[in-house]
Amino acid sequence: MTADHDHLADAATAPSAWNLPNALTVVRIALVPLFVWLLAYDGGDQTGWRLGAWAAFSVAILTDRVDGELARRRNLVTDFGKVADPIADKALIGAALVTLSVLGELPWWVTVVILARELGITALRFVVIRHGVMPASSGGKIKTVLQATAIGLYLLPLQEWFGTWATTVAWWVMLAAVAVTVATGVAYVYAALHLRRHSARTARKKAQRQSGT
Repeated sequence: MTADHDHLADAATAPSAWNLPNALTVVRIALVPLFVWLLAYDGGDQTGWRLGAWAAFSVAILTDRVDGELARRRNLVTDFGKVADPIADKALIGAALVTLSVLGELPWWVTVVILARELGITALRFVVIRHGVMPASSGGKIKTVLQATAIGLYLLPLQEWFGTWATTVAWWVMLAAVAVTVATGVAYVYAALHLRRHSARTARKKAQRQSGT
């Protein structure tokens, strides 16, 4: 009876999924097809449409920053947000990379490496969830900033405005994003292995084996 009462009390005090941070997450997801359409329009050669794609991408990135801060400050973290927020992030970054590669502006190997890392670490989080949650690292945050910055530079008509040196800068920023993406991916793998070896669940199983139960 007490457990049922506690469960009902927790449900009553849990924040509703209908809140501003989740609404911003939904907006970010909705911006993805608009962003792709603006970027790919007429082969991506029209300056006005490119600027529109950059604006849509920038707004989407801004909502990613704002919704997380609001959810934490106002205690509005929900199960929906935990699932939808990373999906929105990966959909936006993935759509940007794939579209740029389809347009021939970004080598496919860059897109494959980044997406393989993002999807692989997401799968790894689910694999080790029984042992605990892997928190976002400071390196992961730097990775996200570099990815967003590099993509933002690629979206702008830099060569038209400033010449080839500007596109070279964009390429080096993208390479830095790839390097940090791979490095943080390796760090997450080590963190997952450490978590699995030293979790309470593993300790219980080891104790059970030693006791012969």
